[in-house]
Amino acid sequence: MGRNVRVPGGELDVIAQEGEVLCFIEVRSRTCADFGHPLETIDAPKQRRIARAAAAYLSAHPHGGPCRFDAVGVLWGPEGAAPSVTLVRGAFVPTRVY
Repeated sequence: MGRNVRVPGGELDVIAQEGEVLCFIEVRSRTCADFGHPLETIDAPKQRRIARAAAAYLSAHPHGGPCRFDAVGVLWGPEGAAPSVTLVRGAFVPTRVY
């Protein structure tokens, strides 16, 4: 449905649909895991920003079905090696309704 979708107050990396579920997907990447996995960077403040951006998107593009917040972590390996990609469906549930 969209990549790098700009909305008032933020940006959504990927918006996709799986069946009836509208998915807001945050993508994080790192070149190595020395300081943790990329998914560990999606902390509570980042989750709030994503939830606010999703609310802004839904204000302009109403969706009658359920929504979900997913995350993709990309860990790049040595040059020429395939990256390690991790998808987490339902990575977080917003603690507030915006």
